Amino acid sequence: MQAKTNDTTTARGREAEERAARHLKRSGLQLVARNFRVRGGEIDLICRDGRRLVFVEVRQRSRNDFGGAAASITTGKQRHIILAARHYLAGKPECDCRFDCVLIDGERLEWLKDAFSADA
Repeated sequence: MQAKTNDTTTARGREAEERAARHLKRSGLQLVARNFRVRGGEIDLICRDGRRLVFVEVRQRSRNDFGGAAASITTGKQRHIILAARHYLAGKPECDCRFDCVLIDGERLEWLKDAFSADA
């Protein structure tokens, strides 16, 4: 039974990331990578906004019992995303970047630009 629950959660996560990617593309961003993983961190979407790299965390919640999608991006989660971003940028020419979040609460999608910084 547990595997079925995980499969359903994974499928919903993929759907949320796809929905976010479509929204960002329509808004002019270019998708560079999906699900970049390193030990200790993951980035859902990496996009380019002009010359700037954008690391995007996608969070979906069907209910607001615990504060909704925004509340689930804790400082600990931010640290994991920042760690993964530093790995992604290692060995690449220096570039400007930002951290965005796409929040999906039920049918509502909200895109937060510059949601947090690497200095946090």
